[in-house]
Amino acid sequence: MTSVKQYGPFALLTLACLGIGCGESVTTATTSVLATPATVLTPQAPEAAKEGADPASPSPSPASDARAKPSATSAESKKSARLATALAALTIGLTPEEAEAEPVTLVPVTYQEFEARRKAKNGQTKYTLVDVWATTCGPCKENFPHLVALHHKYAGQGLAVASLTLDPTDDARALTDARKFLNSQKAVFPNYLMNEEEGVGYEKLNINAIPAVFLYGPDGKEIKRFTLDDPDNQFTYEQVEAYVSALLRGETKPK
Repeated sequence: MTSVKQYGPFALLTLACLGIGCGESVTTATTSVLATPATVLTPQAPEAAKEGADPASPSPSPASDARAKPSATSAESKKSARLATALAALTIGLTPEEAEAEPVTLVPVTYQEFEARRKAKNGQTKYTLVDVWATTCGPCKENFPHLVALHHKYAGQGLAVASLTLDPTDDARALTDARKFLNSQKAVFPNYLMNEEEGVGYEKLNINAIPAVFLYGPDGKEIKRFTLDDPDNQFTYEQVEAYVSALLRGETKPK
């Protein structure tokens, strides 16, 4: 607590067909996501596709290989690049086009802007869940995978998920760590950075500690909050999911 104050071979085969054409073999396809917001790296071209390659030349290190871009004139490289993008998209549940469109982002917003963006979903979803966290909060990062799981499990049922970090905006390292963390978690939902003086986020949200989870109805009004402010009434993310699941099943006042 910080205070203030999986795809079956058929799915892969389908992507392979889309990326390079059925019947063609793929020598290798390795993908990576940079720590900077959702830049999808493409694999280095297979050795056989490199024109004029020196067999005696040493193989590139894994790091340099990950950063290498395929030759614009190599058909094999282009095919491998397309497959790599498709595979990267598969791992985070997006289309290749979405994967190239910077799916993991961290957007600085004032509290007023955050509220405006959140309420903009009014009528589009049944409920909106916001997880408040920071890179300096161990429990926040430990429980963040639960938020990602909620997104994947309930997005199709009417739940919109977002995260809001209270990392100080003047701490470059914290912001870099936040972007790296979001990419590592494949947090492809909206992620916001409270662009206010330190402490304002806690004040505006009326909380004393994080993590904290807020649930809003389709009208934008808060209907439930899960916080650690009361030492005798600490929440778990299992309780958050149980509450959300009950609401989505039609229970108006879940226990």
